[in-house]
Amino acid sequence: MRFEEHVRRALDSLPPQLAQGLQNVAVVIEDEHPEDPDLLGLFEEEEYLPAKISIYRLPLEESFAGAELEREIRVTVLHELAHYFGIDEERLAELGYD
Repeated sequence: MRFEEHVRRALDSLPPQLAQGLQNVAVVIEDEHPEDPDLLGLFEEEEYLPAKISIYRLPLEESFAGAELEREIRVTVLHELAHYFGIDEERLAELGYD
């Protein structure tokens, strides 16, 4: 399965009430973060622009394979979406999404 399909499956697996809350946010796939090549994902929000969630393909593919890769992509997508909804790192760790 292609990387993009894993990301799509993670987004499609969101509960409907959560998916409906996503407004003005773009989920993009990039090779890697230019300043931190080990970063798996990033949530960015700037005034007057749509929120952006970047999922970084290279560090995920280099660290995981098969079913583990699909799981880690899902965890990364959910982790960054949680930031969109205002959940901080401490709470994400409590929920197992660190």
